[in-house]
Amino acid sequence: MIEDLRGRRALVTGSSTGIGAAVARGLARQGAAVVVHGNKNADAAREVADAIVAEGGKAAVALGDVGDSAVCARIVDEAVAALGGLDILINNAGSLIQRVTNAAFDDELFDRVYDLNVRSVLAVTKAAYPHLRASGAGSIINTGSVAGRMGGYSGSTVYASAKAAVHSITRNAAREFAPDNIRVNTVAPGFIVTPFHAATPQATRELIASQIPLGRLGTAEECVGAYLFLASNAMSGYITGQIIDVNGGQLMS
Repeated sequence: MIEDLRGRRALVTGSSTGIGAAVARGLARQGAAVVVHGNKNADAAREVADAIVAEGGKAAVALGDVGDSAVCARIVDEAVAALGGLDILINNAGSLIQRVTNAAFDDELFDRVYDLNVRSVLAVTKAAYPHLRASGAGSIINTGSVAGRMGGYSGSTVYASAKAAVHSITRNAAREFAPDNIRVNTVAPGFIVTPFHAATPQATRELIASQIPLGRLGTAEECVGAYLFLASNAMSGYITGQIIDVNGGQLMS
């Protein structure tokens, strides 16, 4: 057990499936109270929260499109009402939405990708900031991507640039919020087997796996430890503005 996570209050956006769901469950197993967020996967979000409660944890659900700043503010308000405050914010919601090349992108897709992956981080963080400041020892963890580190593969140009923006926001916010004792870091997963990659062809999966030193693709559960580490002040209280890569060695820097 990570004792200083017991009783902490966390909001995890995009936690109905995949990495977010695994992180929400992982925090709850350490004794944190968690608000599970979903949008299109509302039933899945409720299932994650129900599973946490069934295991003896505390969880609530908040729903809505985090690409809309007003909805972000409402989600934070609901989370604070359910938990009585906020100590940990995991900005995990995001999606590639669809693959598009540099030569074929359009404004509508650009706006959708940036609203979901970038605007959401800024808007949720803005709404959560007063509560994290009141916590006295807040932690914000953004979900980046290996694509934001190395530019991504064919068709991911807009998504990769959005995740690079998240990495930059992390560093800027770490400086801005340090006087309030709020740490801001990023976890940048590599190729993780989740619904995010449901449409990725098997041949592509095998090719990428062959290029990873550990020789395989990752799982959502293998990402959880990095989030718990960054959420814990006992374990990472002097770490802020950093990007933690979880990619099996796919990218080393």
